[in-house]
Amino acid sequence: MFENTLDNYAHSNNLTNLNPYFKILLGISTMIVSLVSTSPVIPIVIALFMSILIIFKAKISWNFYLKFFFIPFGFGLLTFFFMAVFFGVGSPILELGLFNLTVTVDGFNLGFLVFTRMLGGFTCLAFIALTTPMTELFSVLELVKIPKILLELAMLMYRYIFVLLDEAINMYHTQETRLGYSSLKKSIKSMGMLGSNLFIRTWLKGEQTYIAMESRCYDGSIKTLKKNEDIKDIGTRNLAGLILFEIILVLGVYFTGNYGVLIL
Repeated sequence: MFENTLDNYAHSNNLTNLNPYFKILLGISTMIVSLVSTSPVIPIVIALFMSILIIFKAKISWNFYLKFFFIPFGFGLLTFFFMAVFFGVGSPILELGLFNLTVTVDGFNLGFLVFTRMLGGFTCLAFIALTTPMTELFSVLELVKIPKILLELAMLMYRYIFVLLDEAINMYHTQETRLGYSSLKKSIKSMGMLGSNLFIRTWLKGEQTYIAMESRCYDGSIKTLKKNEDIKDIGTRNLAGLILFEIILVLGVYFTGNYGVLIL
């Protein structure tokens, strides 16, 4: 299933054994450059570069990655549309013919810039999520002194997300084997029953999980598995390559300036 495949890819991709500090530094620093860019050129370059890393270097299935990419892409298009219509001033380039709504040059460029920033930022986060197991990510966050209470809340939320999804999948398959989705009418009824019972079933499953944790000496503190890796283990070559790459991106941001999409 999709939710399990995401976690499985994080543990079985070709970059799993790469130093987690390096992967997180690459993802976060590149995402920051994408967000501060004043033109869409560099975010597009970042989105393409990260996608190439994910598909060809980490060996993530391109079919899975496109499905993973589709949801934020759809939200990005909606944002692009609304910003192009409701933001910006200047000469109109398109009359929508509805409530006197128009698309201006400034609004189009602003919307496209935000859209590309979203794509660039998402691909950076996708690179971290698809190549770094959550256990390593939590360990790195703990070693950089993120407050322990925040880490424990994040770990519990991460765990209970899978409890919720597993329960939903089991209920869905049970309904499917009883022909609960053989017609539109039955599908609507089955989805309504699934939604109404899912919270109660998940609550009970969560209580069972908590009891299991207590039986294993849970005292309110969740331990993380710390690796012996350190930020010094990134390697001089990798660190130099990372710095050079970020410098090139920053120079690209500087030279592209306020470049916008050319509208004819």
